[in-house]
Amino acid sequence: MLYDSAASWQAAPRKRVVLFAMSGLGKTHVSNMLRDTGQWFHYSIDYRIGTRYMGEYIVDNAKRHAMQVPFLRDLLMSDSIYIGSNISFNNLTPVSAYLGKPGNPDKGGMAMQEYRRRQAQFERAERLALLDTAYFIDRAEDLYGYPHFICDTGGSICEWVDPENPSDEILTALSSVALPVWIKGSDEHTEELIRRFDRAPKPMAYRPDFLETAWARYLDETGQTEGAVDPDAFIRWTYAQALAHRQPIYEAMARNWGITVDARDMATVRDAHDFDRVIAAGLETRRQSA
Repeated sequence: MLYDSAASWQAAPRKRVVLFAMSGLGKTHVSNMLRDTGQWFHYSIDYRIGTRYMGEYIVDNAKRHAMQVPFLRDLLMSDSIYIGSNISFNNLTPVSAYLGKPGNPDKGGMAMQEYRRRQAQFERAERLALLDTAYFIDRAEDLYGYPHFICDTGGSICEWVDPENPSDEILTALSSVALPVWIKGSDEHTEELIRRFDRAPKPMAYRPDFLETAWARYLDETGQTEGAVDPDAFIRWTYAQALAHRQPIYEAMARNWGITVDARDMATVRDAHDFDRVIAAGLETRRQSA
């Protein structure tokens, strides 16, 4: 690992970390806090996806809907209006809206074939955005003079890696330039994430084999046809299964490539000093268990 002890981390003139966890466990909150110190560069994977790799898909989809409205169509065709994506670190809704949900179009769903196509686009985009990390580390220091770097990954990072493969392309690339850090939630955190998701279900990205199995099981258990599925009902049904599916992958990522910190400890972070302390404790725990 880039830092093999708490002492090496504390003494490092350049601190570089990659945070991974389920959405809702504080990755972006901590990243924003560190960025606000003026010493840390915040690299958001989801923001990179939405601006660099899926920006045209997102905007073209919005234009496609606008073209169905005669008034807006005339303005677009005459270049009288501009449609863009107002994505930000704290507003990634354009990406989620494009990913969408499968099911009944009258309830905001889309055909599974189209859903698979967008999922594949997102997988490619996330893989590329993750592999851009080293470039942004160099860019942050060379262009802006930031000594420290935090990569804020999306919850679906675990879908595209094999943590048991010592040659995994993404994990090899990330661990060679930064310290992978898993923010581990408790059972209580998981229950709260499920409750939160149930109140406001959001699109997610899934590994193709997981998605195909979940979709087939849902249709079988409900007896519904594809076009009759309530999109929100399906993704609510799938969410808890996705959490259970991802947990052992996160754990293996931390065990083989980085460290684990408890979400409750990360929640105590109020400044860069607190963050250094939590990371140092995670490194010390790993050293003692080695």
